[in-house]
Amino acid sequence: MDRTTQHRITVCTSCRHKGTECRPGYELIEKLRKAIAAAGDSIAEDFAISGVACMAGCDRPCTVAYHGTQKATYLFGDITPEDDIDDLVEFAKQYAVLHDGWCSSVDRPGKLRKSTLARVPAAIIALQDSKVLVS
Repeated sequence: MDRTTQHRITVCTSCRHKGTECRPGYELIEKLRKAIAAAGDSIAEDFAISGVACMAGCDRPCTVAYHGTQKATYLFGDITPEDDIDDLVEFAKQYAVLHDGWCSSVDRPGKLRKSTLARVPAAIIALQDSKVLVS
């Protein structure tokens, strides 16, 4: 990932369609990269797109996560390369301009309204001064 890129899309590469050996993750990565590139300036920010061996969404393959610096992370399941590229690109456009990444399900495009597996709030690390009392 380019150090200036603040957004990432991660696709599970080990998810299988039920009852088959088909692993659609790699195909989804390629289609998504092409679609994001084709969207050009309509997406406000760059997205790094990569795969990962497992995101524990095995019952709802294929899983896709959106991450952003200081933003909520989303995990979507039941994604197929043939049907869901447009919704994934639309969400990238939306996610890029959301200040904290937070949106309700009714605001998400198409299938992503009902295929959300998780929305994880941004990690905010609070450092607290601590004084050690010595007796």
